[in-house]
Amino acid sequence: MSIVIGVLSLLLTAAFLSAGGARLAGVEPLRSYAGHLGLSTQVNRAIGALELAAAAGLIVGFWFRPAALVASIGLVVLMVGTVLRHLRAKDPPAVAAPGASLGLLAVANAVLLGLA
Repeated sequence: MSIVIGVLSLLLTAAFLSAGGARLAGVEPLRSYAGHLGLSTQVNRAIGALELAAAAGLIVGFWFRPAALVASIGLVVLMVGTVLRHLRAKDPPAVAAPGASLGLLAVANAVLLGLA
């Protein structure tokens, strides 16, 4: 695994371990914002579980590259959904920017993994 892929995978892992863990734990800011986006508690927790599964896939990817590729593609799908939810809620672009940025990092990781 190249250094760039490794760094991207570690950044994505750290971001989604914390986000997924916070969603599953029901941390208040994420819980209330999920309500703002029209997500039920169950859906919000399911998203947290998917984020944690993707983080685990990225970690496994250090030894089994296809796992990292699948995890990266899954994160792209999640982040597209996140950005669309923000647009639907008419949030300002700055609110959707973190999801878009993480989605772009996941796209870059998937492309690099596919090319490697």
